[in-house]
Amino acid sequence: MEPSEHEHAPPVAGRLRRSASENPPVEENPVSLASLSLPWLLLVFAVAAAAIWVAGVQLSDQTDVLAERLHLGAALGGTVLLAVATNLPEIAITVSAAASGDVGVATGNVLGGIAIQTVVLVALDAFGTRGGRPLTHRAASLGLVLEGAVVIAVLGVVIAGTQLPRDLVVARVAPGGLLIAVLWVVGLVLLGRAGRGLPWQESGEAPDNQGPPKGHSRTTKERAATSKGTSTARAAVVFAVAALVTLVAGVVLERSGDRIAGHVGLSGVLFGATVLAAATSLPELSTGLTSVRNGDHQLAVSDIFGGNAFLPVLFLLASLVSGQAVLPQAQSSDIYLTAVGILLTVVYVVGLIFRPTRRVLGMGVDSLVVLVLYVVAVAGLVTLPG
Repeated sequence: MEPSEHEHAPPVAGRLRRSASENPPVEENPVSLASLSLPWLLLVFAVAAAAIWVAGVQLSDQTDVLAERLHLGAALGGTVLLAVATNLPEIAITVSAAASGDVGVATGNVLGGIAIQTVVLVALDAFGTRGGRPLTHRAASLGLVLEGAVVIAVLGVVIAGTQLPRDLVVARVAPGGLLIAVLWVVGLVLLGRAGRGLPWQESGEAPDNQGPPKGHSRTTKERAATSKGTSTARAAVVFAVAALVTLVAGVVLERSGDRIAGHVGLSGVLFGATVLAAATSLPELSTGLTSVRNGDHQLAVSDIFGGNAFLPVLFLLASLVSGQAVLPQAQSSDIYLTAVGILLTVVYVVGLIFRPTRRVLGMGVDSLVVLVLYVVAVAGLVTLPG
């Protein structure tokens, strides 16, 4: 019996497929990233990360304004528009990699980001909800439990899709990516129905949770923008500019991070799953902190779950661009991090149900468990064969 594809392939994770030392640069323009020294690369990386942070704040603000004024509704305005906006770095890297035929980069870019974006909730719990009850206690609702279930379902299909044949492609569409997109849309429909009410006491809301309804901070932002005289056209222009900045900065992050990993001798697996993944998750962190500080804890959790459910939909986009079945080319580390993402999501779903009241080391018990599991998982990356 011949060894499987996964047994031959080197482990690759996060948003970085290999370090520069593993893939020596060819003749390039003298001003390209390949010619820069480590200090300059670190500066480029930091500037790109800062640009994503600033643009992420503007994306969040203008998305809320546009969603309110255009009456897009919570499902479209929050789950779709904000999910696309905050995941623009991942979209840029995925399209760029798929266009060049390196679908492995696209796979690692998507799957490597889901675990770290879940860990963003740890930061929101520790630094956004200081004092009082933990994040999941304040945000608890059946709607968020349903969103977590959608994430788990989508990631389950991802793992199943990695086992399909590579040549199973029809009209540039692979069944795995198509099923993920369909499942995501079905999830949006169910979430829309849940938002209109559930056959449970308090319409699925837990007692003594955040109080004001989910998304109230969006209305507050829109009113503030109106009081400042911000027109809808201006909000749309700012949104477009911030989106462009995020797209460009995302690509710069990935390419400079590739070179940094080569310079410092870190494996692509470790660097991509930690430093680079954290940098490209800055939009989620900035928007989440804004929501939590405005008392909209449910929206903060919803944005993370919504983004994690959306990211695998990019496999359909990568397939359309490259003409290849993307998921069957996933490496062992990609599947490993997908399983980690499922595990971390389950912990937070359990937290939303049991609603911890105590804070340990400044965070809820569920957040502490997620943090420990993520650290252990990252340590486990270096033990993968290959």
